[in-house]
Amino acid sequence: MIKSLFARFIAILAVSAMLVQPASAQGISILRDAETEALLQDMVDPLADAAGLGEGAVEVVLVNDNSINAFVAGGQRIFVHSGLINAADSALEVQGVLAHELGHITGGHINRYSEGAGNATRITLLSALLAAAAALAGGGGEAAMGIMAAGQQAAVGSFLAFSRTQEASADAAGAQYLSDAGISGRGSLAFFAKLQNYEFRRGISQAQEREYSRTHPLSGNRISRLEAVYEADPAWDDPVDPELQERFERVKAKLFGFLSTPERTLQFFPEYMEGVPARYARAYAFHKDARMDEAMLETEALLAIEPSNPYFLELQGQILLESGRVAQALPPLREATRLTGSTPLIATLLGHALIATEDPANLDEAEAVLRAAIGRDRENPFAWYQLGVVYGQRGDTPRARLASAEQQILSGNPQGALVNASAAEQSLPTGTPDWIRAQDVQLQARAQLERLAERN
Repeated sequence: MIKSLFARFIAILAVSAMLVQPASAQGISILRDAETEALLQDMVDPLADAAGLGEGAVEVVLVNDNSINAFVAGGQRIFVHSGLINAADSALEVQGVLAHELGHITGGHINRYSEGAGNATRITLLSALLAAAAALAGGGGEAAMGIMAAGQQAAVGSFLAFSRTQEASADAAGAQYLSDAGISGRGSLAFFAKLQNYEFRRGISQAQEREYSRTHPLSGNRISRLEAVYEADPAWDDPVDPELQERFERVKAKLFGFLSTPERTLQFFPEYMEGVPARYARAYAFHKDARMDEAMLETEALLAIEPSNPYFLELQGQILLESGRVAQALPPLREATRLTGSTPLIATLLGHALIATEDPANLDEAEAVLRAAIGRDRENPFAWYQLGVVYGQRGDTPRARLASAEQQILSGNPQGALVNASAAEQSLPTGTPDWIRAQDVQLQARAQLERLAERN
């Protein structure tokens, strides 16, 4: 019984509309969900526009990590940990964090990271040369070691000071972007207060001398510097956008239900709670626990409130699919796909359901849906896998292997990608787009393998 439930749970995760996918380049695990991604994009767009980057220029990626963190790693992507969403109480708090991270992007801080590291390295090298000179001059080993230790301390201090300067710069830029976007800084201050409380609980002193040993300024100092700026801003008293806040509360509950144990979710959202966030969380908890009938009841209650909500329809289709009622899953998934303009993640689930009917008549629709999804989001390994299944069922082995190679390169399996892409290239018509793509995947795979070899 336990084994069958575990197998069922793995199956649920494998086809869930909320996907966990590896990001091998960053060594992190990414959470993909259409509703969450749409919310985060709507949160960051006005800030990116205020920063002069334009709407749609910055992507927010959700990381499957329960720590309270966000970061940028080059390019125009902001990575937000799921733990940060869970810790935030309002959309304003998350937007405060996004504004700060935008400050890192516009300040080019990732590119300048090597500058701070370079200064520290130069100090370390200089101290090593001075230590060697002291030893040669007869100063003894103790003198040389003293110079080395002082040099290392100075190097660390130089790098930490550089990092704190960047953080303060990002704070200031973030405050400006919030102001220019007409968004109150109350959320930013509230989130810094949360971080300060965390420091208090960890016993971290707020004394000024403690800041010297940190990469980030003390939260209390950040609050002091920003408080006057935010309170003087015309948007300070503006309320949070009620629609954005409602969407945030739903997504937060949804993530909680998906990531927490069913028992913990039901403790936080007991069955007497009838609001949309509570029902959403419980639906995912029941689904995760393979209690499909109870999950369906919660979803039907949600659809009674909002019959045309595409994300409720997506969840209904997902549960029906997992319950083995594949034909019944198609109408809600088709409608969810239509209502969202064929958003790739929902379209991928529809493509999977069409394949799961085991009806050859549905393969054309499945291929069209999946190719459209990949056309808008190539970084979706599950869509590539499903497209490979379509080609495999048609006997088109070269394209099935190419799709498999695409899926494997995204899933951190460069060796498998190399083998499949090479086999696909040998069988595909020379000069066609698929033949060229097979060569590109091989180059990507070899580059990944070289990086792995260098690490080892």
